[in-house]
Amino acid sequence: MATYVLVPGAWLGAWVWQDTAHALTKLGHRALPLSLTGLGERAQLGAPDTDLDTHVQDITDFVETRNLSDVTLVAHSYAAAPVSGAAGRLGRRLRRLVYVDSAPFGEGMSMLGLMPPERVARIRRQVAEDGDGWRLPLPPFEELGSERTLDGLGATQRRLLRAQGAPQPFRTFEQPLISAVTPGPEVDRVVVACHDFTAMLDAGQPLLASLNMSPWRRFDLATGHWPMLSAPVELAAILHEATRERTD
Repeated sequence: MATYVLVPGAWLGAWVWQDTAHALTKLGHRALPLSLTGLGERAQLGAPDTDLDTHVQDITDFVETRNLSDVTLVAHSYAAAPVSGAAGRLGRRLRRLVYVDSAPFGEGMSMLGLMPPERVARIRRQVAEDGDGWRLPLPPFEELGSERTLDGLGATQRRLLRAQGAPQPFRTFEQPLISAVTPGPEVDRVVVACHDFTAMLDAGQPLLASLNMSPWRRFDLATGHWPMLSAPVELAAILHEATRERTD
């Protein structure tokens, strides 16, 4: 049995992992989704000073206050940033890192730093006009990516995203990661790549090249960017397989 701590991406809360967590439980694992400050059922706790450090501490506290050990820490999308920060704080509690359609963040990296200037400018206008100067509302679906990005999201899943998605505290996108201590070789490393991310890995993008090499283990999933909604059982099966394939 593995213990999974499931960290959702931008605009999302623990709710988004419900079906994947259920499938993992049926496979005999312990699945613990969490909501970061300002999101999900913790939306009311968000404030203008909620930043990336806040979310790093959220994850660290979640693991430590529950006295969890042998943790498989799963990051979807934006969660790669705070998970990369928390991973170095968890020490021997951490067994495995899984990045779902995402990659580790290094010290000094930020979400905005990964975006082209024109997109950053558009997002800043949206925050100023529609987010009280400190929140980023969930953008229209056409701005979230291509049809391949949205693959597998039917009308029900899209309504759920629109209804449950909470504005993202914008400082979490602005603030660079202050500290990213690379875990030791005893920590297993896994990447789960969906459509567009698979294409980027196959193209050998320099920033992602290491994910195709040991110690990383790669699993591809033929769906869009939100596999916990579009292919929750299949995602759970991959997470299960990743724990079974670990060799010491």
